[in-house]
Amino acid sequence: MTELDVAGQVLDLVKGAAGAQTEAAVTVDRAVLSLTRFANSYIHQNVAEDTTTVRLQLHSDGRTATGTTTITTPDGLRGLVERTVQAVELSPPDKGWPGLAAPMPLAGASRVDADTAAAGPAERAERVRSFVDAAGGLETAGYCRTTWLSAAFANTAGQTAAGECTEAAMDGIARHAGADGVARHAATALSDVDGAILGARAAAKARASTDPVELPPDRYEVVLEPTAVADLLHNLAFWGFNGKLHAQRRSFAALGETQFDSSVTIVDDVLDTDEMGVPFDVEGTAKRRLVLVDAGVTRAVTHDRRSAREAGAESTGHAIPGSSSFGPIAVNARLLPGAPSAPTEVDGPAVDSSVAALVGGMRRGVLVSDLWYTRVLDPKTLAVTGLTRNGVWLVENGEIVRPVRNFRFTQLYPQALGPGAVIGIGGHPAALPGSWAAERMTAPALHLASWHFTGGASG
Repeated sequence: MTELDVAGQVLDLVKGAAGAQTEAAVTVDRAVLSLTRFANSYIHQNVAEDTTTVRLQLHSDGRTATGTTTITTPDGLRGLVERTVQAVELSPPDKGWPGLAAPMPLAGASRVDADTAAAGPAERAERVRSFVDAAGGLETAGYCRTTWLSAAFANTAGQTAAGECTEAAMDGIARHAGADGVARHAATALSDVDGAILGARAAAKARASTDPVELPPDRYEVVLEPTAVADLLHNLAFWGFNGKLHAQRRSFAALGETQFDSSVTIVDDVLDTDEMGVPFDVEGTAKRRLVLVDAGVTRAVTHDRRSAREAGAESTGHAIPGSSSFGPIAVNARLLPGAPSAPTEVDGPAVDSSVAALVGGMRRGVLVSDLWYTRVLDPKTLAVTGLTRNGVWLVENGEIVRPVRNFRFTQLYPQALGPGAVIGIGGHPAALPGSWAAERMTAPALHLASWHFTGGASG
């Protein structure tokens, strides 16, 4: 059976067990996730899982319950329905029930690369071998993964949807004399992931990071590479443009206000040809391009059906499993790039022409490859603390002059992108693997007027 067949079978079981008055929605996801990991420049793990997850939501007599199973046999589906029917009878009244998604057309088609969907360990190992060889003898570690997702949705209001997608991603580091360099890339097709390019980039950064000096804590002008900008997008999406947090006044977002520099436009668009995902959410709502920030003005936040009802708005198609608890998330956030840059020569770590052009315009500041271990201190202002890693360099008069030890920082992310704070945006965005398999952040480099480094990595 197809995933849509399974969804229809569950709805038939609900009608027999709960009656025609019960509202029901079923999501069926089949995910084939395959991972090749390497460390000490050797592959040490190949793993794969093929899992079908069925989620059933019932609303009856003013009460709502949700059940999940990975057992798709007739007995497994029958058990899911029976458990969920029992749960809805014991659930408290649900005054925020938003109702089911009505029938609606999908705005885009699925994007699947057949070779990626069928890729095995040998195809991923080729990328790992290329990465290791290109590192020129440096110690390397990381992973190469492929993902195929087939999803379907059906509800008792008559909405049905189905779609599939593929993703390939590689994330690796090279180490030289205790210094690490990183390179990451995500794409729809494994053929677009070039291990040699990534390995050479990571190795160049590692070699350029040895014998770093320590700079005093202060506010520095910065160029953030796309790997670092992806963290900004992730936290802005999770905490800032979250419709539930916005309705609860726990978000910085103020609709219609100029909160960002006029050069900043942020969209969420799974329908873009470079993105990963299916064109509907777990509530069956069709996804569309959503402009979150337009030329510095905050225009929208993401909604699922429940947060939209609370806000008096419409769902934007951003329901994900668990969004009723933590809110709807933009998992395909994209910072639109600036104008493409002509090739620029910069002595130092391997950077693309876009990053090099931004560095060339810096009087004195810091080039940062990556941010990690970021934690939100205050969701309302989006004050974030974290660390740099995988390459930091001092820049003077447009030239990279020396590597720098890692910093700890505490920074209000919206403030860093605020009016007048963005000096430049790179012209070459990078598609980067997200914090989980369904997330894809697309980011160019950023040249910012100020970033608050509060100390060294040790304190």
